Order: sequence, then structure tokens, then C-alpha cells
Amino acid sequence: MKYVVILGDGMADNPVVQLGDKTPLQFANIPTIDYLTRHGEIGLVKTVPDGIPPGSDAANLSVMGYNPYEYYTGRSPLEAASMGIELTNSDITFRCNLVTLSNDEPYSEKTMIDYSADEISTAEAREIILEVNRHLRTDNIEFYPGVSYRHLMVWHNGPYEFDFTPPHDILEKKIADYLPKGPNKNIILRMMEASSEFLKNHPVNLRRIEKGLRPANSIWIWGEGKKPALTSFYEKYGLKGSVISAVDLIKGIGICAGLRSVEVEGATGNIHTNFIGKAQAAVEELKKGQDFVYVHIEAPDECGHRYEIDNKVRSIEIIDQQVVRFIKEELDRMGEDYKIMVLPDHPTPLNLRTHTSEPVPFVIYQNNGKEENPLLSYDELTAQKTGVYFAEGYKLMDYFLNGEK
Repeated sequence: MKYVVILGDGMADNPVVQLGDKTPLQFANIPTIDYLTRHGEIGLVKTVPDGIPPGSDAANLSVMGYNPYEYYTGRSPLEAASMGIELTNSDITFRCNLVTLSNDEPYSEKTMIDYSADEISTAEAREIILEVNRHLRTDNIEFYPGVSYRHLMVWHNGPYEFDFTPPHDILEKKIADYLPKGPNKNIILRMMEASSEFLKNHPVNLRRIEKGLRPANSIWIWGEGKKPALTSFYEKYGLKGSVISAVDLIKGIGICAGLRSVEVEGATGNIHTNFIGKAQAAVEELKKGQDFVYVHIEAPDECGHRYEIDNKVRSIEIIDQQVVRFIKEELDRMGEDYKIMVLPDHPTPLNLRTHTSEPVPFVIYQNNGKEENPLLSYDELTAQKTGVYFAEGYKLMDYFLNGEK
């Protein structure tokens, strides 16, 4: 038996007026996922436990079968694992976004214009983060370049008492009420303020402004965490597996779980990602002998944050056509029994432009499974009507792999 999870980050949503009061999943043309639903099982799963912020970190841990209450130690240390950064038990890690703030002064009067600096390219971002490290590095603090706007700060023997706000939660809001809080907040705040001074005239930013692009004119520190320790996926389930994603967070979860992280050329983490390349990589992993593949696609989430209604619908349709359909057809050709599960990790409602904790719809399909139910389609409302519900999200993986609720 082969097992494939296809996760469309942030696909779930609320009804959208511009879509005729339908959600993007209801509005999108997704014949392959609807086929899986008519011949499979659809329900709801709560991936983000109460009391934990609704992020992709805790949600994807749940989907992979790990109880966030037991295993969640923060977002950034999972990203550090993907980036190959060796951490000690006393290291504290932080996500370091490159953001676009307004030009208002003082710093606290600025507004969060863009949490991704117009999805800055990885090459441009690397130049800027190296400059940040040159200016702000100390004996205990270092900055590491990642992908696009997503980077990392490590504080050796650092403090852990902070209260941060993710930048994607405060788009178009003045940052004064969302600056770092906690006993050591001023150290972090001073670095953020200093970055806005030396980055505003950085050559990369000047070139971006000339091209009509938003500059990466400040760092934004958040997402602190400690070194995680996950039980290996093989130890839990007896399956050899791989993870395919463009973002360090998901790669890091996979690596910490002992899954093989597969690099796909052109995988960007947005709607311009190499969708078909990810699907092809998943099939190749299965043909090479892997039992399980976890395919993560960030595009719907990014579109939700950016309030790109049409692109969110389009990203879901591309996932259906270029990822789910391709993988299903290739598995059919391989002739082995298989199961596919499709789901989001959390909602990213367009009207809110951030994550929420509501349950999300999942569908599980087995190639020798159920007779067709023509009344079913894959969306939030249909999933709710079935009455199938996993209140503890990490138990869904046990059910997917072993049929055990």
C-alpha cells in the first residue's frame, strides 16, 4: 500500500461575496478532488488545538500525526532543522521576516504594508540578511538566510519570555500595539529599529523601488522556539517516507520526523511554484520504494494573506489538475493499492487575511474503496454535513494509515 497526503496550505475559507457567497473550495473547478470525495470519505478535522496559535507549524504537526501539546516547541526551530542549522538545547530561535513598513517616523508609527516585501526573491533576500548579520550580529546572536522573505535568527543561551505578533496578522495596521513584549523586548526592538535605518538605502532596495517593487526595509522578529525532539515517523507507523515542500517549516518538520526532504526546482511557496514538479517528485519517491509522501503546497495560504481572491481559486484548481490528478493517474498506472488524503492545514480566510483555528475538510480515498455517492463534493459545508469529525487532529493520520479512530 502506498500513502500520499496532499496538503493545500490555507485552502479552507469563509464564503466570499465576490464568489457568489461561496468559499473558494466551493467555487473552484476541482473534478479530481470531487471524484475522490464521491468515492471516498469526507469529514472535518481540528488541526490546531485550543490554546495554540493557528499556524502552519502546529497544524502540520497535527496532520503528520504528532500531538502539538506534546511536540510543539515553536515555529523557527523546525525551520532551523531544514536549513541545516545545528542547535543546542540552550539555543532560542526566531523567525526573521523581511517586511515592508511605511516611511512614518518614529518606528512605532509605521504601518505593516507587506509581510513578505512583495515576495522578495531568495537571491535579493540573501544579500539583505547578510547585511543584517553584519550590522546586528553579536557573540550570541546570528542571522541566517532562508527562502524569499523567511529567515532565521539564533540567540545562543537566549531568553524565552517573549510575546510576538506574526507580521501577516497585522497587515495595513500601525505596528505600535504589536511590537515585541516581554522582559527582553528592548533588545529585539532595537534590532528591528536599527534594521530600518540601514536597509532603507540598501542597493537591493533601491533597485526594487526603481522597478516598482516594495523594499525589504525592516526585519520583523517573531516565532521563537527551542530545539524539537520528534519521534520518527518510521518508529510511529513503520513506513518510509518523504516530504516535498518549498518552505523550510514543513521541510523541517519532515526532517525532524526522519522523513526524506526532496528538493524540487522552481518550488517557490507561492502561486508561481512548480506544481507539476512537486507531483512528479512525489511519484518518483514512491517508485523508489518510499511508502509515504507528504506533498505540501503553500500557494492558497499566500493568496489568502494577500487577499488575492482569483488567485486563491486558481491555486486550488491547479492543485487539483496538476498535483492530485497527476499523482492519482500515476498511482493507477503503477498498479499498487494506494490511499490519498487531501486537506488544508488550517483556514486562511480572505476577509481576515490570516489563519484561524476552525476545523478543515479532509477527504480520504482508497483505490479499491467505496461506491460512488454523487451528492458529495469537496468543500467545508459538505464536510460538516457528514458528521465525521476528528476533534484531535493528530489522530487523523492513524485513521488514514491504519483505519483506526
